[in-house]
Amino acid sequence: MMLGISLSIFGFCACGNKNSTEETTEYITSAVVSYEQISQDEAKRIMDMKEDFVIIDARTEKEFTEGHIEGAILIPEYEITERAEKEIPEKDTLILVYCRSGRRSKIAAEALVALGYTNVKEFGGIIDWQYEIVK
Repeated sequence: MMLGISLSIFGFCACGNKNSTEETTEYITSAVVSYEQISQDEAKRIMDMKEDFVIIDARTEKEFTEGHIEGAILIPEYEITERAEKEIPEKDTLILVYCRSGRRSKIAAEALVALGYTNVKEFGGIIDWQYEIVK
């Protein structure tokens, strides 16, 4: 596998064109950076132990008002690309993402990574959350 990646990288870079080298670097970087899926217990430990993090609730406003994790900010998954950089300007911020069942949080996490965020952790849905919520 690594040999295949190495040969692919060499093939892209061998062209000698500055633009192709930049495109290759961008391609490799985007292929390597991804979000991490963590358990809800791990997410809770982070919330209890860390001070610098953001929790994103990727559900709708109606779902959010019915109950959410304390400290979460509402950014519906379909608004991530428009609002994330304004709400979270630092790209290395630890971001925890959840939704109702885990589908929208995965979409939101992928969108955050595509925007350049480097420390994104997705932990599924609030329907499985065993801890307190704010109503």
